[in-house]
Amino acid sequence: MEELIQGKIIRGIGGFYYVHVKERGVYECRAKGIFRKDKTKPLVGDNVKIRVISKEDKTGNIEEIEDRKNSLIRPAVANIDQALVIFAADKPKLNLNLLDRFLITMEKQEIPTIICFNKCDLVGSKETELLTDIYGKSGYTVLLTCALTQEGIAEILSVLSGKTTSVAGPSGVGKSSLVNLLQKDVQMETGVISEKIDRGKHTTRHSELIAVGPDTFIMDTPGFSSIYMDRVEKEELRQYFIEFGPYETACRFQGCAHIHEPECGVKEALAEGKISKQRYENYIRIYNEIKDRRKY
Repeated sequence: MEELIQGKIIRGIGGFYYVHVKERGVYECRAKGIFRKDKTKPLVGDNVKIRVISKEDKTGNIEEIEDRKNSLIRPAVANIDQALVIFAADKPKLNLNLLDRFLITMEKQEIPTIICFNKCDLVGSKETELLTDIYGKSGYTVLLTCALTQEGIAEILSVLSGKTTSVAGPSGVGKSSLVNLLQKDVQMETGVISEKIDRGKHTTRHSELIAVGPDTFIMDTPGFSSIYMDRVEKEELRQYFIEFGPYETACRFQGCAHIHEPECGVKEALAEGKISKQRYENYIRIYNEIKDRRKY
């Protein structure tokens, strides 16, 4: 009997799972019935063990699903190491409130996030320095790119190396152009994927991992224009603004919301310029939105 070999699911469609096996290519696999019995469904990003049925046709069965580091609902994917969120410095106009909402959703799921500002050729150095200051001071890695001139592509590839990264951002920010550049010179031994998943024949959007280097995968997710805080309580919101953490020990009250309370370490840090005013204002807006939502 053929030995079990290890791989990663890079796409799933119509009951078939396409498993990337290092140095062997992509195998078209079915999941064993035991998973259905256990109510476990394989996800894109799962590390699995497969038993090869045909070496020539590159087919097999998924026999084991390894323990997941994490799993997301939208998109349905497992074992994400980090997120790369892309916003345009301009055109469309930069919406930092929307960016902060995305960061909150990732912090809640304990997924580290890298921030990329694309189209930096459309703004001056003063604007890019301000963005780097706001989010760098808040504890995030900030990358400045221009897909048009390919500026910053090497830096993105460096932070992606050896990891599985979910790539997200609003429509129109140049995300597709950047994703295409990341794949530009990649020659992976992925083999010929079955015609059943030929991209041109399916209009439905499926989760898919794209190999951009050794042990390096990205997942390009659909664009978003709004993010609702329906799964976040106002009492927990402060913990998702990671720059508040070091100053909360100076708060007089345990569980301080950092809004109306006296002797608040976070507000003192804000007054001293240690915390971004823009980020704090977005915190207040989102806090009040959650509070008002609970009235109805």
